[in-house]
Amino acid sequence: MTPVELSRTVLCAVRSAVEDGELDVAVPARAVVTPPGPGGSGHYATNIALQLAREAGRPPLDVAETLRSRLCRADGVADVVVSGPGFLNVRLAEDLATSALVRRIRADGERYGYSDELAGEEPVALRIPYDIRAEVVADALVRIVGSQGGRVEVEHGEPVTLRPVPAGEDPTPLGGDASRWALLYPAGHDRPRITADHLVQRESNPLFRVRYAYARTCALVRGAARLHLTPEPGDTAETGSQPLLRALVEYPHALGRAAHHRAPDRLARHLVVTADAFLAVQHTVLPLGDEKPSAAHRARLALAEAAGTVLAGGLSLLGISAPAYL
Repeated sequence: MTPVELSRTVLCAVRSAVEDGELDVAVPARAVVTPPGPGGSGHYATNIALQLAREAGRPPLDVAETLRSRLCRADGVADVVVSGPGFLNVRLAEDLATSALVRRIRADGERYGYSDELAGEEPVALRIPYDIRAEVVADALVRIVGSQGGRVEVEHGEPVTLRPVPAGEDPTPLGGDASRWALLYPAGHDRPRITADHLVQRESNPLFRVRYAYARTCALVRGAARLHLTPEPGDTAETGSQPLLRALVEYPHALGRAAHHRAPDRLARHLVVTADAFLAVQHTVLPLGDEKPSAAHRARLALAEAAGTVLAGGLSLLGISAPAYL
């Protein structure tokens, strides 16, 4: 069961409770599912009970218990535990959590995170001023909104509907990729910093970290080929991999929020989170010294490959290249 499928299962549990009269709430459009946080357990967790408690007029723990019994009966769910103020922690059957996520990313490729949520809606009309930052943001939004099934129509004119704070100086001397990042990474209400810091290859530069992380995933795949080590999705319970798993699970939500809020910066910032999470564990992917390749190495390689797919797909939506060598 993938995170998207589990999210649908959670919504089915809510809908069932409403139909049986055990909950008096409107069924939400989505249920956020993430790897469990501190104090949690299982493969995934959701805060849906906390989200519905106020409308239901009941304590979150009561709502969680109502939903827990239904989730426990769902196909693919082995167990559900309530933790904290009302989080539902789900353990999937057959320990397929990580492998299912990686297989989904491998199957979808750079289209992982795409949806048809905005399909059928009226085109988003963006009226922008004659300003380079507005042009770049609008260009990125055409692709980001398109990834969610929507359409964007861009024109210049009044009244302006998209007016990010302009850059204080011309960003074009930074070059295509760095200038786009400089304009897209800050929130729309923040003034971009147009400095040579966007060109330096060091950890203080978020763009470098994202592109370097992608290049490292490519390097690991090349190194694995020399060792005759092939990626094979599998379950991994290593604590160090949890932030990366969380980032991959949350990528579709980050992409959806970027589309809904007309905010490419949300996607850019999530790519930085993903890159940092991968770089923290990339040294564990291949065997070290006399260590023999194992199933764990194959699973880590598949996870690294999935991280590279997400990084490349996100950069492409921003109109920024992903170099295989850096």
